Amino acid sequence: MFAVYASAPSPDDPLAALTLGERPEPEVPAGFVAVAVKAASLNMHDLWTLRGVGIKAEQFPMTLGCDGAGVLADGTEVVLHSVISDPAWSGDETLDPRRTLLTEKYQGTFADTVVVPARNALPKPAGLTFGEAACMGTAWLTAYRMLFVKSELRPGQTMLVQGASGGVSTALVELGRAAGMRVWVTGRTEQKRALAAELGAHQTFESGARLPERVDAVFETVGKATWQHSMRALKPGGVLVVSGSTSGPDPSADLQRLFFLQLRVVGSTMGTREELTDLLRFCDLAGIRPRIGAELPLERAREGFEQMLAGDTAGKIVFTR
Repeated sequence: MFAVYASAPSPDDPLAALTLGERPEPEVPAGFVAVAVKAASLNMHDLWTLRGVGIKAEQFPMTLGCDGAGVLADGTEVVLHSVISDPAWSGDETLDPRRTLLTEKYQGTFADTVVVPARNALPKPAGLTFGEAACMGTAWLTAYRMLFVKSELRPGQTMLVQGASGGVSTALVELGRAAGMRVWVTGRTEQKRALAAELGAHQTFESGARLPERVDAVFETVGKATWQHSMRALKPGGVLVVSGSTSGPDPSADLQRLFFLQLRVVGSTMGTREELTDLLRFCDLAGIRPRIGAELPLERAREGFEQMLAGDTAGKIVFTR
């Protein structure tokens, strides 16, 4: 079958490990199902895999792609949940110390066929295209958990999203607006800020700009480059929810501000199968859809990776079959 995969870890030049070509047809173990992939979206996690982060050397070659949507053998249209927990685990699978994501232990979705545990294939709402559904399992699920599970925000409160155009950021804007939050967004360029406004942000600001007032919650995926601004943007008792650190993982903790203003810093990773079910239902009820910045056939995957590596995104990058 055709696949896009990482041939070996390449820490300094991730695209040097990016390979497009034939891979063996996957076997289907008991309890698993084969999904004919119709669409799969690109995530920063795929670049980290190319660099060899979060994956052992012996796991290569590894088919990339953390999430996607497709069709089962009986014709059922499904959305994939990317978090695979130990069969013996019960409860929140994101807390399972033995959990894994697609592309860490199991081969990913950038291929004609992907094999996942049967419980990880959820029914696709009829109102979502395969491309839209392919954005849900990683970026949108991450945003949903950050906002509705971790932040404890209430409708009417103010949230700040750092970085205006990535997959998680654009999802946070749409979800926050639909849920009745006042949504503020920072962006490095006028084009990125315009995208955030188009998606529903009430106000947009240049990166690091002084805000009109402090906010109830800040949502961070950028890390070191925006951390100081995030801490200063919070009102006393506010919460900073973190799910990524694309600009670096080691900012100053700013501990004096943290304890004096009684701020909360909360980590968030992916989401549960039940949260993905709720997310799909919420999108259906609220009529919101992910913004797809580029949709390319899988054979042109390198173009999508180049765009992401350059930070040239305006929504999700989706590959189709």
